[in-house]
Amino acid sequence: MSENSNQFLDALKQMQGVEVGDIVDVEVLDVEDGQIDVGVENAGVEGVVPRREFTSDRNLDLREAVKPGDKFKALVLRKAGGDKENGEFFFSVTRLKEREAYDELQKDFEEGKTIEGTVTSSVRGGLLVDVGTRGFLPASLISNRYVSDLKPYIGKTMKLKITEIDPSKNRLILSHKDLIEEEREEAFDKVASQLVVGDVVEGKVSRLTNFGAFVDVGGVDGLVHISEISYKHVDKPSDALKVGQDVKVKVIGIDDDRHRISLSIKQTEPSPFEQATAELNEGDIFEGEVKSLTNFGAFVEVADGIQGLVHVSEISFKHVDKPSDVLEVGQKVKVKVLNIDPSERRISLSMKAADSKGSENNEESHSHSSYNKNTVNKKYMSNDDSGFALGDIIGDQLKDRR
Repeated sequence: MSENSNQFLDALKQMQGVEVGDIVDVEVLDVEDGQIDVGVENAGVEGVVPRREFTSDRNLDLREAVKPGDKFKALVLRKAGGDKENGEFFFSVTRLKEREAYDELQKDFEEGKTIEGTVTSSVRGGLLVDVGTRGFLPASLISNRYVSDLKPYIGKTMKLKITEIDPSKNRLILSHKDLIEEEREEAFDKVASQLVVGDVVEGKVSRLTNFGAFVDVGGVDGLVHISEISYKHVDKPSDALKVGQDVKVKVIGIDDDRHRISLSIKQTEPSPFEQATAELNEGDIFEGEVKSLTNFGAFVEVADGIQGLVHVSEISFKHVDKPSDVLEVGQKVKVKVLNIDPSERRISLSMKAADSKGSENNEESHSHSSYNKNTVNKKYMSNDDSGFALGDIIGDQLKDRR
């Protein structure tokens, strides 16, 4: 068989070998408004690449993008009927790129790698992202916080994780939230390993909610519950704090399982009880007002919102059946400090020990330093302060008892 015959047979085999699904080398023959006419190299087969199969950019001018003679690879989509001897094929460049992208993305998915993509548009329920092919980023997987406005993400390049991939269905689901959670866990482990409950550290308020403030401590957000912001009553965290504000916080809890750090701002400062009793010593004698009466004693105000208990046995040298038999709410009485318990925030008082007429140790009692309640009120307390009140000792239910 002649050399020319062999070449003809080889060419014939190539022509017959062009099938749907093949990846072939094509050469641009002509460029029209909506398509590119191409021929398969060394196969004698011609076809077209429709505009949508060449680019997703609606503004692209095909005549500027390619010229006759340009060569590139394309995917054989299907064969269309025509008058030409070998029929006419439709080719796609975009689907070839998608196939190649899916092959690479499949590897990234199996290896758990992080990928990058650019958000091209927002649709109902999420974002469309270009990662070499089109992927979908659900709104619920954009962040670990609720995202209501998707528009600011358009045009941004984001780091992503692949949560689901199915090339046969052209399905690619992405997540940015998973990446945030992974980074958060790593950051938590690092920071938590350096913290101990009881530590006092510097932090910065990162965001405010109705139930508290999140404070950044070393790259991890810890929660200061609204009840831990101040000893004073706080209606809203925003009334007491601002985003970006530097604060000192105390670590009051570390939950390794839930990756949470609980913080307190108020516990870095002296409590109203500590402030009020800073100048109060055992043995001090002062005049206080009876605030409430119970069957077992009387509560006398030490400072605004701070009360001490005069047990019924410490009211008088005479036997007292009920405190209400000898005392009434609002009455001014002289009391002596018997004991101060900072851990329990309790103050024990005695009227009889302060009674110069009934006590044999009258002179000794008066030798102690005198405690000025008004001075403490002015220096430490305000009308809004709440501290060692009746409820700290026995419960609010006792306030109205007589």
